[in-house]
Amino acid sequence: ALALLGGSASVVVVWKWLGKRQIQKKIEEARRTRDEGVKKMAKAVQQFREQTPSVQTDAILSMPLLELTERLREGSLSPKAVLYTYVEKALEVTQQTNCLQHFIPECEEQLQEIQRQREKGLLYGIPVSIKDHIGHKGHLSTCGLVQCLDTLVQEDSVLVKVLKKQGAIPFAMTNVPQSLFNYDCSNPIFGQTLNPFNHQKSPGGSSGGEGALIAGGGSILGIGSDIGGSIRLPSSFCGLCGLKPTAERLSCLLNQDVCSHPAPVPGALGPMARDVDSLALCMKALLCQEMFRLDPTVPPIPFNEEVYSSSAPLRVGYYDTDGYFPLPPCMRRAVQETRGALQAAGHELVPFSPPRIHYVMTELFLKTFFADGGRAWLDVFTGGIVDPGLKPQVNFCKIPKLGKKLLALILKPLQFLLLLKLKISTCRSVKEMWNHHHQIQAYRAEFIAQWRELRLDAVLCPVLGPAFTTGYPGKLLTAISSTMLYNVLNFPAGVVPVSTVTEADEEELKLYRGCCDDPWDRTLKQAVAGAVGLPVAVQCVALPWQEELCLRLMKEVETLSREK
Repeated sequence: ALALLGGSASVVVVWKWLGKRQIQKKIEEARRTRDEGVKKMAKAVQQFREQTPSVQTDAILSMPLLELTERLREGSLSPKAVLYTYVEKALEVTQQTNCLQHFIPECEEQLQEIQRQREKGLLYGIPVSIKDHIGHKGHLSTCGLVQCLDTLVQEDSVLVKVLKKQGAIPFAMTNVPQSLFNYDCSNPIFGQTLNPFNHQKSPGGSSGGEGALIAGGGSILGIGSDIGGSIRLPSSFCGLCGLKPTAERLSCLLNQDVCSHPAPVPGALGPMARDVDSLALCMKALLCQEMFRLDPTVPPIPFNEEVYSSSAPLRVGYYDTDGYFPLPPCMRRAVQETRGALQAAGHELVPFSPPRIHYVMTELFLKTFFADGGRAWLDVFTGGIVDPGLKPQVNFCKIPKLGKKLLALILKPLQFLLLLKLKISTCRSVKEMWNHHHQIQAYRAEFIAQWRELRLDAVLCPVLGPAFTTGYPGKLLTAISSTMLYNVLNFPAGVVPVSTVTEADEEELKLYRGCCDDPWDRTLKQAVAGAVGLPVAVQCVALPWQEELCLRLMKEVETLSREK
């Protein structure tokens, strides 16, 4: 009938309208479900408060994780009091920052379960928040995509099973950017998450909900994931400690990731917390026989407490810029000050220059994710809507190959670096893909050889920051070279806050020109402006499978920065 009245064009218009209406209904239903869950948890907290008015909320929230676990294990604090204290605080934080996807009501069942366990695990009674795509039975793992709103997870991921075995209580799932491919934190379903220290700023991403919740005090320990900096960037933006382990050190089985595909640059799960000791305890708890049993692909390497607790001087390589995307002055200052503090403490600091970062960024990292020109990534948006923060990348991927070549040709005489940052290489054949994999392996060997030649234990280097104004991360994908490098290498890398942005940093930022004062450099300058008082962090790196050594350097940096 529509075709007869208005022709095929009318059919298309009406069909699109009906599709959008259906999508909107799904989004409204997801939000309604979340809001109902919030109300139920708020009611449960109120009932608990009425029954036990003497609980010292501030004392519980201020305890470091190690002290809290000790108090829980000895029985001077009850798991119920700790759980509801953190649920109450999480309600407050998410109201301010929109950091939660939803609460996990089964946390009350887990509370009963741990009290029946014969042995108290290393995380007995500890409330833990988890990133949206880490599978929890009976809940959505959306990746911020409408197409994932119809399917509930059928089984706990291996990591969640191990957390529960160690006595932890998963109690909340946190917000993420759409498709996880952004270091802002916004999606069309649950909206924009804000930085708890400044609501004009982003908490980072893609583990941005975790960053906001922990930094706001609503969680003491969280689990994020990282494939380009998604643990380390929220940790930098929110003033937290975060560790990206070697990819295979922790199990990723049974996690939801609609964008996953075989790639030579693997993602990793890792902990986020307020201090380094919390990260170490979490790794020690997860690297247990239960994880090795549930996922035989995880190497059975328990946590090496001796390496982490050692006080022997370290030989540390350092650099304050990778030469690809110059970071704001405050981030370079942080590395220089930390280098001086480490030297004064008796460690040996050696200049180190990571090789060929331009090549790594354009030919190795971007080529891994856009080997098909971005078609697989674009497919996840089919029939859905695109978050404004992702539109720059999505629109660029939609440009036909010929159009991209013409654009590069036009821009070449104007800005060579601009051309480099726009260029996305693709693999045109299976042979070319195999060669790409070989190039990554060859680069890893080259990097390790340079590391070995200098006899380094670890490396100190910058991380992107301070927190960007919301909306800017989507415009600056290539600014993540500082973190991306260690995903390509598959090295463990962690972030530690060491300072805050000063008025002097803000003044120096006005003189920032970046690499060649191109549009990307000017955009970075705008993104980080107005950050006085926000956290400033550094990054610590070790060789593969040496997470304990990475944490050891992080702990040393943390101790020295707190003394200062």
